Amino acid sequence: MSAQNPQTGPLVDGPHDPEHDPRASYALEPGYVAGLTRRVVSTTGRTAEVASPLGGQPLAHIPQSGAEDVDAAFARARRAQVAWARTPLEERSAIFLRYHDLLFDRRDELLDLVGLESGKARKDAYLELAHLALTARYYARTAHQHLDTRRVAGMIPGATRTEINRIPKGVVGIISPWNYPLTMAICDGLPALMAGNAVVAKPDAQTMLTALLATQLLEEAGMPADLWQVVAGPGRELGAPMIQRSDYICFTGSTATGRIVAQQCADRLIGCSLELGGKNPMLVLRDAPLERAADGAVRGVFSNAGQLCVSMERLFVADQVYDRFVERFVARTEAMTLGASLDWSVDMGSLISQDQLDTVQAHVDDAVAKGARVLAGGRARPDLGPYFFEPTILEGVTPDMTCFGHETFGPVVSLYRFHDESDAVARANEGDYGLNASIYTRDGARGRALARQLRCGTVNINEAYGATFGSLAAPMGGMRDSGMGRRQGAEGIHRYTEAQSVATQRLVPIAPMLGMSEETNAKLFTLGLRAMKKLGKA
Repeated sequence: MSAQNPQTGPLVDGPHDPEHDPRASYALEPGYVAGLTRRVVSTTGRTAEVASPLGGQPLAHIPQSGAEDVDAAFARARRAQVAWARTPLEERSAIFLRYHDLLFDRRDELLDLVGLESGKARKDAYLELAHLALTARYYARTAHQHLDTRRVAGMIPGATRTEINRIPKGVVGIISPWNYPLTMAICDGLPALMAGNAVVAKPDAQTMLTALLATQLLEEAGMPADLWQVVAGPGRELGAPMIQRSDYICFTGSTATGRIVAQQCADRLIGCSLELGGKNPMLVLRDAPLERAADGAVRGVFSNAGQLCVSMERLFVADQVYDRFVERFVARTEAMTLGASLDWSVDMGSLISQDQLDTVQAHVDDAVAKGARVLAGGRARPDLGPYFFEPTILEGVTPDMTCFGHETFGPVVSLYRFHDESDAVARANEGDYGLNASIYTRDGARGRALARQLRCGTVNINEAYGATFGSLAAPMGGMRDSGMGRRQGAEGIHRYTEAQSVATQRLVPIAPMLGMSEETNAKLFTLGLRAMKKLGKA
């Protein structure tokens, strides 16, 4: 029996009996899949199967790209970029604003596809959609602010007119991850487009359909054909060809792979931005609002089953409130609902794959074997789906345990007591990562002062990650091994441009006037510089 969702069309119920088997089973209409996958640049004749983590059932066979397809994608993108770079900002902005509306118009279709491919809870999928829409709107509204030619002070006041232009780099290569398949596939490319570039994207193999639908909606909003190309295949095969042909690379993924990307970009003298791993700390101070902190910890740790670069994996809690906080946090964690569902009823969905499940299980087993205590969770849940794992809280984690310093990237958090705030900051700064941090306190000024001591690219006060991630005018990225470069804000669009300085000299030359000696010219120039200093000129 099959039944279409009237709002979306592609979904088909599977043949399971929910009374005896709670695991979800979904499929996609073949015609719907074909309409998406034809967007992949592929001539190899090879395909790769994509299965849903919700129930393990196949969703699609994705055409695979080869090095020749990467060449073709970049050639098409370069041709399209020439005309796009001449398109007025008003026209580009209008496309982005239409895209903003289309995302919400097609909300249910997008959320269904994100849930099917990633296994995440619907509420987490919605946050992706909202972030992508906010990104489109932000760069549409601020395009002139970031990209218009800007006047700066010239060398000689009145005689030197100096301007800075923002020139697009050309074609940007974007390699995006599976954990946030909608927003990460597109959000970094939007400012690249707004700046006048074309894009060649390689979304992760596990979540290609979501990226393809999001790209299709860009064209429906008015983006010119060929301006955004999509290739599909393993990073080990397509990563190097993409870097060889890109004018800039944007990569989101592991620190180990990020190092390779950075090295290959350096060999070509092209820029790159890298958002990499994290072992993010949350500090619950002695004056923290405990109910709010416990709620925030649940969201910060278990959103998307912990598969979020900015999620919390280490909770440092002041002695004075430790027991009361832990009681609240454990109770909220144990009350969470898990399920393989595309509706709004579940709090946490599935991990993405067997590899992720194996990593999470290994980290928990290692910690328990070495003496850590499980306060909540700690088990895989194959009764719900192949890759489900309970939200897990550990206490007594020590440096000899794998999960102490290594990123788990799953629904596992370690609790630590602290007495002195300076000690908590020092412990939060331990390790090589520096992506995100959170501080809960009733004293906002105190929280902001502590934030300056944390070696993290973003710090949220009384929130886990959403406050910074949702502030589109603020840059987002990591310090140390958590990456380089920034998305969002001015930095997020300027990375895709070359700053070009143009100065027009008028009235007098920057050289001796006719018949004047170099020595006399130097004396007059020195007098002028001293005078400008006294007048407060730059």
